[in-house]
Amino acid sequence: MEVEAAKLLAAGLCMGIGAVGSGIGEGIVGGRALEAMARNPKVSDKIFTNMIIAIALAESTAIYALVISLIILFVF
Repeated sequence: MEVEAAKLLAAGLCMGIGAVGSGIGEGIVGGRALEAMARNPKVSDKIFTNMIIAIALAESTAIYALVISLIILFVF
């Protein structure tokens, strides 16, 4: 396998796995938050704020995967 092909394969796998993991995490956080808001509507504002923070942290995983993929493509 040529080096360029290996780089492209590694970057694609890195971004794909990172995006899938992030998507699953965001879905779980959003679903559980909606379930909690439905059970206790009085604290839905607090739950919503915490949900947004948790989704932002989960999304940072995909951003890290993107950065690593770009490093693989353009540095090595």
